[in-house]
Amino acid sequence: MAINPEIMPSFDGNAIAVRQKDVTTEMAMARQAQEVQAAMVIAKRFPRDEIESYNRIMKACERASLAESAEYSYPRGGEKVTGPTIRLAEVLARCWGNIDYGIVELEQRPGESTMMAYAWDLETNTRQTRIFTQKHERKAKGKINKLDDPRDIYELTANNGARRVRACILGTIPGDVVDAAVAKCRQTLEKGEKGGKPLEDRIREMVTAFGDLGVTKEMLEKRVGYAADNFTLKDIRVLGTIYNALKDNMAAREDYFEVPKPKSTLEEEFSNQQPHKEGATNLFGGENDAGTDQG
Repeated sequence: MAINPEIMPSFDGNAIAVRQKDVTTEMAMARQAQEVQAAMVIAKRFPRDEIESYNRIMKACERASLAESAEYSYPRGGEKVTGPTIRLAEVLARCWGNIDYGIVELEQRPGESTMMAYAWDLETNTRQTRIFTQKHERKAKGKINKLDDPRDIYELTANNGARRVRACILGTIPGDVVDAAVAKCRQTLEKGEKGGKPLEDRIREMVTAFGDLGVTKEMLEKRVGYAADNFTLKDIRVLGTIYNALKDNMAAREDYFEVPKPKSTLEEEFSNQQPHKEGATNLFGGENDAGTDQG
């Protein structure tokens, strides 16, 4: 039996795919709304004990590992800007309790993404949001590189969204609690954690960590003003805030350190400035041919 294609029903594959995507999105939104409602009900039923939450924060700030990464600092307009890092902010949110926070990609277009960072106190219904557009590009060595790999784009948006999440969390938690946490972290660094690492080990680990960011031991010593073996706990705390700023891409090496020129450039300048003399010692420790005894 022959089938007349004119009477066959037509199917638009793209339209079906769009409808399925819309249904999936609606289901995800409905499920998320139900989860938020359930979280708000639980938060109301089991409100935070602010004294207990405060004590949990102070206890967490006694850990040297947290205290070392609790603050950042970078220069701006001739002044030093300091503040709590995203790591400290996340600890504050977890210990304070009943806070939902994160980052969501609202829309992705060719070359850019629209992101939303948020922090929501489910108990008091206080909400902080930051909406921003992130271009899919990264600047390296004075050159802007376009990103097309999904993993690179995800890492870029997540890293740049972390600062907005931090601002949202700090805008939700009482300011005096944040200040007390920062002061406690500083106290931990000054006194040292009980049974913590020796100062020499902490200096060595710090120098190694800075090396991964392109900052040499000599650059650190030049900024502090003396050899690394003489660094104090205060020096480690100050350099730790700089390390956090560099690691979170809030500043560049040139903002803190004198970055030396490449070795090849220095050698070329040295060679051009030095007059050529007969019998002068060459770069390999011998003598030039001219002026030597041939026989």
